[in-house]
Amino acid sequence: MADTNLETKWIGDGADMEKIKSDLLTLNMGPQHPATHGVLRVEIQTDSEIVATARPHLGYLHRCMEKHSENLEWRQVIPYVDRMDYLAAMNMELGYCLAVEKMLGTEVPRRAEYIRVMVSELQRIASHLMFFGVYAIDLGAFSPFLYAFQDREFILRIFEELSGARLLYNYIWLGGVWNDINDDQLRRIETFLDELDEKLHKYHNLVGENHIFVGRTANVGVMNKDYCYQYGGTGAVLRGAGVDWDLRKKRPYGIYEEFDFNVPVGEGTKGTLGDAWDRYWVRVREIWESIKIVRQCLEGIEEGPIMGKVSKVLKVPAGEVYMRTECPRGELGYHLISDGGKTPYRLKVKSSCFTHTSMLVEVAEGQMIADFVATIGSIDIVLGEVDR
Repeated sequence: MADTNLETKWIGDGADMEKIKSDLLTLNMGPQHPATHGVLRVEIQTDSEIVATARPHLGYLHRCMEKHSENLEWRQVIPYVDRMDYLAAMNMELGYCLAVEKMLGTEVPRRAEYIRVMVSELQRIASHLMFFGVYAIDLGAFSPFLYAFQDREFILRIFEELSGARLLYNYIWLGGVWNDINDDQLRRIETFLDELDEKLHKYHNLVGENHIFVGRTANVGVMNKDYCYQYGGTGAVLRGAGVDWDLRKKRPYGIYEEFDFNVPVGEGTKGTLGDAWDRYWVRVREIWESIKIVRQCLEGIEEGPIMGKVSKVLKVPAGEVYMRTECPRGELGYHLISDGGKTPYRLKVKSSCFTHTSMLVEVAEGQMIADFVATIGSIDIVLGEVDR
């Protein structure tokens, strides 16, 4: 539909310049548009193929889980956090359990710590594979999606064996993990990592070095470090802008300080530093780094219990804590307040996907509509985490 908002333009040269006014066309991308990666509606005003303004509308998936948590016992909240970033549920569970355990002073057994890191990094790999495949579809390629899903399927099967579920696991529990991992599963994970290590080179050559893909992503959706600081960008969005910041390195939690891995950052090798290609390349390299971490888990995992001493009737001491972890889409923060009872007094989640969605407002101006699709895909959002 045509909006009443008019954009003034000048055409011609010198004395022959003529002032004209053109209608800006208002279009709705979503909430059913595949490029919005969930129930996101972006209201854009366009002048022909050029985006003049963009306004994200949220809330179509709102579950009110933070309020629900006030009426749930501490353990019962875990299935709710699963449903935020449903493509990285293990990472959602880890952050919440670390926050509660910090308030309880609970010591997690070493074997459980290794298993937690292992499943979290496998989840990161699965999430980035999903990004790789779906982003290729956003830009018109289908085959990479099939390759990515085939490899992701192995991880989901391992998670299904461990937890009984393929998407929402309720596996990382307060004090440890729900189920132990056996030697056969460890051997299969090792074989999978060796195969994926080889395949990633082929995948990157197929997509990342493809002339069309580079043309669609280089110099597109540039989010430099100052822009990220202004909006609170984290994860691959911040690292894609060249900032070396990863909580696993800078503010380690669990046993991450014991692992040797690198933090990939954008370098602007295909265009402008902080563009969509840099964000893609950071995530692909993070898969290799997660493979490195999981291999170290396989070498160092110890025998022993998988659950610490946690009371059956759980009452968390009065107080509050803020715990943040490095999830596949950026930093996720849990602010928990306890009044000493069986349920959280308050639970507030700080979502990286929410802040990244807000960054679309300014970066969209002046883009082609097709480039705006590439920009949305490059920040890799999941709306379950945005709306909660």
